[in-house]
Amino acid sequence: MLEISHLRYDVTAEDGNELGILRDVSLTVEPGKLVVITGPNGGGKTSLARTIMGLNQPTGGTILWNGQDITNLSITERAKLGVSYGFQQPPRFKGMKVKDLLALAAGKADLTPGEGCQYLTQVGLCADDYIDREVDASLSGGEVKRIEIATILARKAGLMIFDEPEAGIDLWSFAKLTETFENIHKKGDSTLLIISHQERIINLADEIVVVEQGKVAMQGPKDEIFPQIMARTLPGCGYMREGDR
Repeated sequence: MLEISHLRYDVTAEDGNELGILRDVSLTVEPGKLVVITGPNGGGKTSLARTIMGLNQPTGGTILWNGQDITNLSITERAKLGVSYGFQQPPRFKGMKVKDLLALAAGKADLTPGEGCQYLTQVGLCADDYIDREVDASLSGGEVKRIEIATILARKAGLMIFDEPEAGIDLWSFAKLTETFENIHKKGDSTLLIISHQERIINLADEIVVVEQGKVAMQGPKDEIFPQIMARTLPGCGYMREGDR
């Protein structure tokens, strides 16, 4: 279970004034749930995800993961506890092969061919085509994102955080990503926290959290919250992205 209580994250502006990026955010995510965080651009969604992972240091409040206070733990310490993070733009590793990256994520010196195939198949990639490829610029954005998800699966992460996984990928890759998230959720081994504006991803959610102006504006079951979002969204100027419906 993820429990966030009165979380704050402030930054200092160029004029010396403090800007409240996250303002008293409280949130509970039950084990095994798929929760989508959505809201207007600049509302604090990515800052919230980065703070949970430890990429931002909060200026107040607490973060508990499975009852343990992780507020002041390092990124490495959180990762060892099963917290993982998928970037909008995953890093590439020239000179490192996919099989080596998967082995590193799994905490092993090497993977058997069957293990590598298992992780790549779960994200819709053929192991024979990718296992010996380098994680470099020769891979498309969608391929790199699916390989990143495969590394998170290899790590057997209990909490998977994904920051706008649909950003910068083609429609075919996006369809594969949504299928992957759905399959992970059905297994029930992990809690998923996904930042997204995409309706097709939102439709996978058990719960929706709307973050606006650094605060949780709405939270609840998808069937309850999504109609409220649509009612507030004016055609052509809302924050829902409709291109991939």
